[in-house]
Amino acid sequence: MAVSQTDIDNLNAAIARGVRSVTLGGQTVTYSTTDALIKARNDLQAQLNAQNGKRRSKQTYIFQNGRGY
Repeated sequence: MAVSQTDIDNLNAAIARGVRSVTLGGQTVTYSTTDALIKARNDLQAQLNAQNGKRRSKQTYIFQNGRGY
Protein backbone atom coordinates (compact mmCIF):
# COMPACT_ATOMS: atom_id res chain seq x y z
CA MET A 1 0.00 0.00 0.00
CA ALA A 2 1.34 3.40 -0.95
CA VAL A 3 1.44 5.89 1.88
CA SER A 4 -0.05 9.33 1.34
CA GLN A 5 0.07 12.55 3.30
CA THR A 6 -3.69 12.17 3.85
CA ASP A 7 -3.06 8.98 5.86
CA ILE A 8 -0.59 10.79 8.07
CA ASP A 9 -2.97 13.74 8.45
CA ASN A 10 -5.72 11.34 9.56
CA LEU A 11 -3.42 9.86 12.19
CA ASN A 12 -2.42 13.32 13.39
CA ALA A 13 -6.09 14.30 13.69
CA ALA A 14 -6.84 11.15 15.68
CA ILE A 15 -3.91 11.86 18.02
CA ALA A 16 -5.12 15.43 18.53
CA ARG A 17 -8.68 14.28 19.29
CA GLY A 18 -7.52 11.46 21.57
CA VAL A 19 -9.25 8.83 19.41
CA ARG A 20 -7.61 5.44 18.93
CA SER A 21 -9.67 4.29 15.94
CA VAL A 22 -8.63 5.51 12.47
CA THR A 23 -9.73 4.71 8.92
CA LEU A 24 -6.83 4.39 6.50
CA GLY A 25 -7.20 3.16 2.94
CA GLY A 26 -10.75 1.96 3.52
CA GLN A 27 -9.85 -0.09 6.59
CA THR A 28 -10.64 0.90 10.15
CA VAL A 29 -7.83 0.20 12.59
CA THR A 30 -8.19 0.46 16.36
CA TYR A 31 -4.93 0.97 18.23
CA SER A 32 -4.54 -0.25 21.80
CA THR A 33 -2.84 2.89 23.09
CA THR A 34 -2.12 6.41 21.94
CA ASP A 35 1.57 5.51 21.99
CA ALA A 36 0.89 2.79 19.39
CA LEU A 37 -0.94 5.37 17.29
CA ILE A 38 2.04 7.74 17.46
CA LYS A 39 4.43 4.93 16.51
CA ALA A 40 2.23 4.08 13.51
CA ARG A 41 2.24 7.72 12.44
CA ASN A 42 6.03 7.90 12.71
CA ASP A 43 6.36 4.68 10.71
CA LEU A 44 4.09 5.99 7.95
CA GLN A 45 6.02 9.26 7.87
CA ALA A 46 9.27 7.32 7.43
CA GLN A 47 7.70 5.30 4.58
CA LEU A 48 6.44 8.48 2.90
CA ASN A 49 9.88 10.07 3.19
CA ALA A 50 11.44 6.96 1.64
CA GLN A 51 8.95 7.09 -1.25
CA ASN A 52 9.74 10.73 -1.92
CA GLY A 53 13.48 10.26 -1.53
CA LYS A 54 13.67 12.55 1.49
CA ARG A 55 16.07 11.98 4.32
CA ARG A 56 15.40 13.00 7.86
CA SER A 57 17.21 16.21 8.63
CA LYS A 58 20.12 15.96 11.03
CA GLN A 59 19.49 17.64 14.34
CA THR A 60 22.18 18.67 16.75
CA TYR A 61 21.44 19.35 20.39
CA ILE A 62 23.77 21.31 22.61
CA PHE A 63 23.47 21.01 26.35
CA GLN A 64 25.24 23.34 28.72
CA ASN A 65 25.73 22.61 32.37
CA GLY A 66 27.21 24.88 34.95
CA ARG A 67 26.75 28.37 36.26
CA GLY A 68 27.23 30.17 32.97
CA TYR A 69 30.29 32.25 33.86
